[in-house]
Amino acid sequence: MTAPAPTRMLPALPGPEPVPTLASLGPPRLLAGLDEMPRMDRVAHLARHGSLPQLTSQELVALAEDIDLRGRGGAGFPFARKVSAVLDGMQRADGKGAIVVNGSEGEPSCLKDTAMLLHAPHLVIDGALLAADSLGAQEVAIGVTRTDVLHSVQRAIDERGPVRPTLRVTLLTERFVTGEGSAMTNGLGGGPGLPSGRKIRSSERGLNGVPTLLSNTETFAQLAVAARLGALGYRTAGLPTEPGTLLLTVAGSRVVEVPYGVPLNRVLALCGMDAGQGVLIGGYHGTFISPVDALTATLSRDDLKIYNAVLGAGAVLPLPYDTCPAGETVRVAKWMGAESAGQCGPCVLGLPALADQLDLAVRGGGDAALDAVQARMRAVEQRGACSHPDGTARFVASALAAFPEEFERHARGFGCGRPVTGALPVTGHLPLLPSVTSAAAPSAPAAPPQERLLVDWTLCRGHGLCADVVPGIVKLGPDGYPEKASMVLPARMRRRAQLAVRRCPALALRVQGGN
Repeated sequence: MTAPAPTRMLPALPGPEPVPTLASLGPPRLLAGLDEMPRMDRVAHLARHGSLPQLTSQELVALAEDIDLRGRGGAGFPFARKVSAVLDGMQRADGKGAIVVNGSEGEPSCLKDTAMLLHAPHLVIDGALLAADSLGAQEVAIGVTRTDVLHSVQRAIDERGPVRPTLRVTLLTERFVTGEGSAMTNGLGGGPGLPSGRKIRSSERGLNGVPTLLSNTETFAQLAVAARLGALGYRTAGLPTEPGTLLLTVAGSRVVEVPYGVPLNRVLALCGMDAGQGVLIGGYHGTFISPVDALTATLSRDDLKIYNAVLGAGAVLPLPYDTCPAGETVRVAKWMGAESAGQCGPCVLGLPALADQLDLAVRGGGDAALDAVQARMRAVEQRGACSHPDGTARFVASALAAFPEEFERHARGFGCGRPVTGALPVTGHLPLLPSVTSAAAPSAPAAPPQERLLVDWTLCRGHGLCADVVPGIVKLGPDGYPEKASMVLPARMRRRAQLAVRRCPALALRVQGGN
């Protein structure tokens, strides 16, 4: 696949809640027209996309199979199988059925569905009504958690006038677990909006007890695009095995539409970023990949399997050089613990205990504290009423594996001297921390400008490892020794310089602070 030149879009609509900047890599489909206007009303939507075709249930299943449409909310379940299961359930329920659009984004690192509902709500509604007409469902319900999104969707419903089936939007309580299937249908049905804990598929018993086709905002928007383009037209973007485009939220602030198979580093470059210390793929139930892997990774299911990562809800979070990975992990773990549904022990007790134990370890609790973190993770895995405990434990385990030296140094009381900047965003009142060090040691000051990496010529033996660890800073002469004894050290290279200091066999390196 060859991706066309990047197309930048206009900033998002202003408002009191965080809204993303929009961009695309190649011609946009879901975000089409948003380089000309901030929101696609009904008239602009029809002018851009045309009228919506009608499909039988068999044609809907065939289209979803032909383009391998999968849920874009995290699990990636095949949409065609969902439709078939709902059809079977409706036959057993005297033809009763419903459609639910999951427009909640309880995770602060995700804004793609918010972007669709704020800027192009008619594309989402098109997909939901198309599915409802194909299945013969009696109701379409859209669940959202933001007032600005509620107003945008209600405005779009009003622009359409009376429609059949019934179409409504409901504001639900914003929490991380609101988007879980049973929590969404419970909330839309007037209940508490919490996971039921029972293993009942929505295709059997969902909204108001009837078989329900439930999928997230982007999935229905992709369906609306595919119905207009047809399977062959839809497949002109992306990969043969993963056709089409996808929406990503990059660094919690930019929503980017890209073709499947695009290199991760191209997406980061489009957003003016690099991989930093590593990239969290898939959000707070996701996986960190290293800066080296980020240079070659492509955004496809098959390629990301190599790194035990999945795109999930499409969050891509590069971790900059100037923040503390250990402190960022603690902060997210504490937030995830606070987002518990409060219904089962592994969530309401286990996750806060895991976060507290991790905090203790990072503040100089020693190797025993790190071992206790592992025990806390095992205690919550596969024991929750929903996937929240498993996902949180997976996030912590990934951070420990991605930054082992960081966690070991913090546990032993050395710290790193960097602040916690909030590069991994959370909501609420959790503070940004000046630096995370041993509880017994004073916080190290931020690195001053003009730090230097120094070589002690009396100790240097020309091993040359420093040039590999700090490329571009240390350059070797023809004799194999560093060309200079004093080198300016940019802040972004400080961590690697510290690593070089620790790995020098002759102990000939040190970092000196500037004035």
